[in-house]
Amino acid sequence: CSNYKVHAAVLSPLGGARMLQLLLGCTIIALVAHSAGYNHAYGIYCMFVWCFCFAMTLLVFTMDVTRLPCCMPISWDNLTVAFAMLATLMYVAASVVYPVYFLRSQCSKSDGGCEVRNYRIAVTVCSSFCCFAYAAEVFLTRAKPGHVVGYMATMSGLLKVVQAFVACIIFGALANGSEYNRHIPTHYCVVVYSLCFSITVVVIAVTVSGKASALPLRFPFDRFVIIYTFLATLLYLSAALVWPIFSFDRKYGTPGRPDGCPWENCPWDSKLVVAVFTHVNMVLYFSDLIYSQRIRFVSHSAA
Repeated sequence: CSNYKVHAAVLSPLGGARMLQLLLGCTIIALVAHSAGYNHAYGIYCMFVWCFCFAMTLLVFTMDVTRLPCCMPISWDNLTVAFAMLATLMYVAASVVYPVYFLRSQCSKSDGGCEVRNYRIAVTVCSSFCCFAYAAEVFLTRAKPGHVVGYMATMSGLLKVVQAFVACIIFGALANGSEYNRHIPTHYCVVVYSLCFSITVVVIAVTVSGKASALPLRFPFDRFVIIYTFLATLLYLSAALVWPIFSFDRKYGTPGRPDGCPWENCPWDSKLVVAVFTHVNMVLYFSDLIYSQRIRFVSHSAA
């Protein structure tokens, strides 16, 4: 704790980014609570994102100022960079979802509709700026050449967070009337999504806890991560082939969007979301595999 500098938590670029996050987050919550409003599942999700990220950022900032991280039995740097990456993704989603479902170009001045619209525009703008504030923290804490950092600060560690977030989007689409229970192969895809998500979360949790070296494995934890990433890439590749066939092929599904399918609750839309983000996660796992090999190669070269 003696080497911990309090002024770095406030006067550094990282401290400035976190104070901006707190300022924008507090502004968003106040605007929504005052007049912008929220309702339905999408509005609740957006409000959860803003409140959760504000609370976590306040906790991180307070802990840094009070010098408590050096007394905690976790890898604080891994935790903060993982949260910053997650917050960036959550804010991006909220900044897209909120205006799509709550912002309208036309308004009625007689019942105060224009005032509500203006508040919602302000919420959207502040939420978009807050995305950049969290992204700036990720940029400032990411791995740099010649610096020793935690695994979560590397590109491979950051990709783990993105993979878990994308899997959550897939689960949301699956739960929204995707009709995945019609065919056994689509059940297989759900197993793939669940298995890869679970192991990815475990890898993140173990890394943040700083207990990777204490695991009862016969080989190093980093080698386990590489093997898992390779298997996850293959599993997602198979799911990326199976899901579209049993969702959009004429023999099993519908190639085009059915006429009269409701905009907010259309099974075909959910299937399309699952298909798109399955391919996205496949690319993420493949990229992760490449970066994991690079990290391992560098470490062995340094040795």
